[in-house]
Amino acid sequence: MRHHKYRFILSLLALPVTLYCVLVLSPYAQAFMIALTDWQGLSPDYAFIGLDNFATLLDDPVFWIALKHNLFLLISIPVIVILLALFFAAMVSFGGDGIRGVRGARLYRAVYFFPNILSVAVIAVLWRTIYEPRNGLLNGFLGLFGAEGAVWLGDRSTALASIAAVEVWTSVGFYIVLFTAAMSAIPRELFEAAMIDGSGRLHTFRRITVPLMWDAIQVAVVYVMLSSLNFFGLVNILSQGPGGPDNSSQVISLYIYDSAFKFSQMGYASAIGVVLFALTLILTFLVFRVTRRTRVEF
Repeated sequence: MRHHKYRFILSLLALPVTLYCVLVLSPYAQAFMIALTDWQGLSPDYAFIGLDNFATLLDDPVFWIALKHNLFLLISIPVIVILLALFFAAMVSFGGDGIRGVRGARLYRAVYFFPNILSVAVIAVLWRTIYEPRNGLLNGFLGLFGAEGAVWLGDRSTALASIAAVEVWTSVGFYIVLFTAAMSAIPRELFEAAMIDGSGRLHTFRRITVPLMWDAIQVAVVYVMLSSLNFFGLVNILSQGPGGPDNSSQVISLYIYDSAFKFSQMGYASAIGVVLFALTLILTFLVFRVTRRTRVEF
């Protein structure tokens, strides 16, 4: 009887596992193989060159510039997004009494989540209009206060930060919804007991709310960090060049695209992709390791 049960389970898993291997694992394996060649992407001819592509990376200044920018995004975006999401989620979930949610909480969540239903292209075009130097909304708003506008996407000192701000605006709504769901699952009796004991709202948030929703925060940190590493769509559409001016907004994912499809260096692009893959695995492991805590149950 048990033998037939295992056969039934295997028959159900066979198709999805096969599709996963063909569509997910196989491209990864091919990327590792291509990274060891000088394949140009169009010709069927290629030669195995071993680790030469990885050696070239060490002397490639554009790669190091892109890596530095990704590290900047990796640190700044998760911190800003998580803190903003926690703040707005707390404002929605705990009203004036610090226990019950505010009136119209569902509407607020829908408004916060709205940027996530827009495509990257729509968001990029929208913010390109906002950042427009002459008639853009941002410079027009600053002009009302007598402040001088800037060429936000055309200045080396502001290009990357301006695009990162768009990513924050786009992402924060999703994590507000995630955190409000986690906060709504916490029994309100705990907050009532804390208030009876004289605990302030900030102290209650730090000592009760955050520990009880730590799993959601941990997952959110990993997701934001992964999106910060895969920072392609907005940079490709918003930046000048793209990646400019003068590589001031260059990131690894965009450099992979340029190397593969602009310069026909598919082997070199695959080597950069392998490095990005390894970096993603290492960072994910470190985040789960560092943020691991004893599970708090209620």
